[in-house]
Amino acid sequence: MVSILNKPSSLIHEICLEKVDRWKLFKFSESLQQRMEQLLEKKKADQLMAEEVAELDAIGEL
Repeated sequence: MVSILNKPSSLIHEICLEKVDRWKLFKFSESLQQRMEQLLEKKKADQLMAEEVAELDAIGEL
């Protein structure tokens, strides 16, 4: 999943709700979780491009 995002709402389809006992938990899809981890690794290595910074910010807002 490599895309340029303007708004966190563009990722809403990548979230699912899961009921565990009386709790409702939300989870990222596998692809969104992997993308977030890739971006965080690049951030640690100080290799993020401007578009990726915006993408990571959008994911973080979720």
